[in-house]
Amino acid sequence: MSMSSARSLRSVVSSITSMELEAVGVLVSGRRAFSAKAKKGSKGGAGDAPKASILDKEVKATTVVGANILKDRTDPKILPDYPEWVWHLVDKRPALSELRRKNIETLPYEDLKRFVKLDNRVRIKENNSLKAKN
Repeated sequence: MSMSSARSLRSVVSSITSMELEAVGVLVSGRRAFSAKAKKGSKGGAGDAPKASILDKEVKATTVVGANILKDRTDPKILPDYPEWVWHLVDKRPALSELRRKNIETLPYEDLKRFVKLDNRVRIKENNSLKAKN
C-alpha cells in the first residue's frame, strides 16, 4: 500500500467515530497492540467471562444470524415450520432384499420403481465384474 493511500485511509478512519465502527462491526486501529502478559498462577484462558452478544434475543429468535453470504441482503428469517414434503425425505425406503420378498404385482408404483432401479444397479455391477480383466 502506498504512503498516500495509507494517509487517506487514516483520515477516513479518523473521521468515523468509534461508535459507528462498533455498530457496523469493524475495528480499525492504526497501532499494533500486543496481548497482555498472563498473571502468575493463572491457568490458561483469558480469565474474563465472555461478553454478552450485541444482538438482542428477539432478533436471534426470528432470524438465522450469520447465514447471509451476500453483501446487499439481510439474514434469512426462520420459518415457523417446514413444508410437508420435507418430512417425506426422512421416511425409510425398503431395501432390495425386502422388495424381492414381496409380490411384484402388488407393489405400489414408487416401490416398483425403486425395485427396478436397484435391481438394474445390481445386474450392471455383476456384469461389470464378470467382464473385468483379472
